[in-house]
Amino acid sequence: MSRRAKPAPARINGPLKEIEEHVEGFRQVREAHRRELIDDYVELISDLIREFGEARQVDMAARLGVSQPTVAKMLKRLGSVGLVEQVPYRGVFLTSEGEKLAEESRARHHVVEMFLLALGISPDTARRDAEGIEHHVSDETLSVFRQFYESRQ
Repeated sequence: MSRRAKPAPARINGPLKEIEEHVEGFRQVREAHRRELIDDYVELISDLIREFGEARQVDMAARLGVSQPTVAKMLKRLGSVGLVEQVPYRGVFLTSEGEKLAEESRARHHVVEMFLLALGISPDTARRDAEGIEHHVSDETLSVFRQFYESRQ
């Protein structure tokens, strides 16, 4: 059997990117992953406060599908950056900065979901897919998404 090198498969995206461009792309993805958890937590806390008047760790753990110690660790992190305040025996509340971030996250989600709906994606799939896409899409792309779905209304 021959050990000759196989020809490289055709590249869909053309030649390999320059190093700086590659680095920037991966940096953006890492930053989006870092923000993703923070955004999800503050948005959920905001939703729970709107619905129940407070956000409790047990409710967050149930809705996120994680353990209460995982939630406690994240809440400590959110508190250290000034996004939440924990009130003993009451729950978790957003600071003004936390509420601002929750609103921004909610708005991004809405734009992505409306864009997917305008493409004909089913409502359930659009809602689920928007939950992941919202964290990774640039402001420029988000603006185009908004223009697209608004032009179809």
